Amino acid sequence: MKIWLVGAYGIVSTTAMIGAKAIEKGIASETGLVSSLPQFKKLSEYVPFSFEFGGHEIRPLPNAYEAAKEHWEMNRHLDRELLDAVSEDLQSIVACRGTAINCGSGIEGLGEIKTLESDGLTLEEVVERLISDMKDFADDETVVINVASTEPLPKLSEEFHSTLDGFERMIAEDKREYASASMLYAYAALKLGLPYANFTPSPGSSIPALKELAEKNNVPHAGNDGKTGETLVKTTLAPMFAYRNLEIVGWMSYNILGDYDGKVLAAKDNKESKVLSKDKVLERMLGYSPYSITEIEYFPSLVDNKTAFDFIHFRGFLGKMMKFYFIWDAIDAIVAAPLILDIARFLLFAKTRGIKGVVKELAFFFKSPMDTDVINTHEQFRELEEWFKSNL
Repeated sequence: MKIWLVGAYGIVSTTAMIGAKAIEKGIASETGLVSSLPQFKKLSEYVPFSFEFGGHEIRPLPNAYEAAKEHWEMNRHLDRELLDAVSEDLQSIVACRGTAINCGSGIEGLGEIKTLESDGLTLEEVVERLISDMKDFADDETVVINVASTEPLPKLSEEFHSTLDGFERMIAEDKREYASASMLYAYAALKLGLPYANFTPSPGSSIPALKELAEKNNVPHAGNDGKTGETLVKTTLAPMFAYRNLEIVGWMSYNILGDYDGKVLAAKDNKESKVLSKDKVLERMLGYSPYSITEIEYFPSLVDNKTAFDFIHFRGFLGKMMKFYFIWDAIDAIVAAPLILDIARFLLFAKTRGIKGVVKELAFFFKSPMDTDVINTHEQFRELEEWFKSNL
């Protein structure tokens, strides 16, 4: 299969490429891949473990190998032998220039960038280029995944976002204040009939206009915001309190990280949508709103070693107040990258089975899953298993 990555030179994208090629060569295991669990063994009959990569990028680097080497020199996040073993594969992956329309001030932390709109292209011309690039790469077994930086909260409009006609009129009239890069990438993918996933908290395909397009073109899509670390623990642990009828009175989450992701999220406008995505899971899961603090701070020396400190204050039997603490300390790209391969495989499987629209059963992979109220990790995984079995 083929995967078109938006943000192709980011650390998550390049780590996914390294992992896929290393596994194909038999020099790395499939540990960390949900799609390699025994209950999903038959997935290989529909989607063999074989990948080609392409994508869009706004950082002007020569190829995916140079991007991966830059990330490795900063992070040492995997064995250098793995990177060297797949160097030729990554050198052949050259991203197309992408868009960063309304991506906020945080992208200044990425250093030099070159975008389509910097050439003076209209919104319509930008979309035409995105579609052309994807079309040149894609075949019937291609999935598009957005792994770009988090965007600020969008300027939403009933006129331009509620219907497909309105969205296309926004593009034609160059109303770029109502557009965002993630929406345009999603539109391009769905217009071409390519399954799409949004691994970021940005809008992506979640607006009604693009849900309409997915239904019209019979395309499966999923999102939003990959659930990889602290929130994965939160949505796994919080149900324990509910099962025992313990009241969570307050939950504090303090996240620190470096690298390019941290630089982008250091900007207030970019950080806002990420905090909302992480923060709202408790209310959706518990049915009530405990006092909560969610902070994300840039800590340069950590680079991709994301650390989260969580404090939970809860009330038990006879009204006694008690405390629970945990620390999540992991390499962000290492926990995120395998999910890119998982999501791509499950979405292509969905396409082979004639499934269209939002695939809510892929909620297991997301912090803010579309069209479902199921946030509990245990229930999400059970739904994923049942969905897969029922569509074999």
